[in-house]
Amino acid sequence: MDAQLIVIDHPLIQHKLSLMRHRDTATASFRTLLGEISMLLAYEATRDLPLVPQKIETPLATTEAPLLDGKKIVLVGVLRAGIGLLDGMLRILPSARVGHLGLYREEDTLEPVEYYIKLPDDLVERDVLLVDPMLATGGTAVAAVNRIKEARPRSIKFVSLLSAPEGIEHFHKYHPDVPILTAAVDERLDENGYIVPGLGDAGDRMYGTK
Repeated sequence: MDAQLIVIDHPLIQHKLSLMRHRDTATASFRTLLGEISMLLAYEATRDLPLVPQKIETPLATTEAPLLDGKKIVLVGVLRAGIGLLDGMLRILPSARVGHLGLYREEDTLEPVEYYIKLPDDLVERDVLLVDPMLATGGTAVAAVNRIKEARPRSIKFVSLLSAPEGIEHFHKYHPDVPILTAAVDERLDENGYIVPGLGDAGDRMYGTK
């Protein structure tokens, strides 16, 4: 398997993802499950963050304890569906900086169109988790990483719920240095660029817009 593709197959994640896939799962339940999965994904995505020993005072003694090395992590959500992943991750990374990147896929060409970007001022030497539930064609993810790389962060990881083989290949054609962490790699894309079997449009299911 590609070293830059990490499939997080923890049983809790797989169970919750299966519930999200079900067509009859209600909007409220879908949002709750997405929040729960995103916390578990954040746990895995931050597994290799560097630690340094620092002297602290416990109630009983002075000791050296491991603390995160460097500046605070940055979570960047791709609007709009990425907000669901971002909100869950913030529950276990409450001090993280947050950015938003507005991209949508043009229906005829499937090419990404940027309509909004707001990132923390200083990304240099920060670790970025770019989150979007679906890595389908890969065009949106490639465009998002292009923009983030302009700010020269220390590292970037792309975190998704579902990925398609076509999207993974396209993404790593342009960003072979950026690891993808995903809960599942599905079979393929359909003629409209949707992941099959997938779970439908994540944004619509989160917000009940269809």
